[in-house]
Amino acid sequence: MAPPGWLDIAATCVLALTASAATGQGLSDPTKPPSGFYVSAIGLARPGEPGGGLILQSVLIHPDTRSAIISGEHVQLGQKVGSMRLVKVAETEVVLLDGAERRTLKLFPGVEKRPAAAHDAGAASR
Repeated sequence: MAPPGWLDIAATCVLALTASAATGQGLSDPTKPPSGFYVSAIGLARPGEPGGGLILQSVLIHPDTRSAIISGEHVQLGQKVGSMRLVKVAETEVVLLDGAERRTLKLFPGVEKRPAAAHDAGAASR
């Protein structure tokens, strides 16, 4: 025979588990940036410009294939995103072509690579 109150405890546990499972289904990924984040954060969307709003999010370089994530879409080398064909995938940029129009998307558009300053080189040799 079960101790008194055991059924009440079991019923409460079942209700608590059911309630938590129901509320967990409506949650979204907390690490996912909000809709339009890339466009508003770095101001790249130009609706009037051909291919406007395309954002290079990642490049994938493997020994036998190259591809990129462009505006949330996985595009293999040679495939199209919109009307533009992906023709080059490098470590920090991709090149898209639409007829004679050539468009380069940079992975870090606000970052410019430049040589280290002369005083940094002297400090490293010490």
